[in-house]
Amino acid sequence: MADDLAAAVRAYEEARAAMTGAQAEADRIVAEARGNIATARSRLAGAIVEAARNGMRQVDIVRATGYTRERVRQILRAGGVEAG
Repeated sequence: MADDLAAAVRAYEEARAAMTGAQAEADRIVAEARGNIATARSRLAGAIVEAARNGMRQVDIVRATGYTRERVRQILRAGGVEAG
């Protein structure tokens, strides 16, 4: 019986350690994904500004991106482009 208890304790401790390791890995994956989103968002904003500078209409940018007109205007203002 003592062997069963010792084995159960070891199994429990191993399971807890595995959970800690899995949580750390999950945190790393989520942080990486957030960084990827930030990079992609910045790239999209740059592409929106460039499209507007090249004469693309705001309504067409809205359709292409799925952003609201207000969000597109905010991005254009931040990029130094007159929204219109």
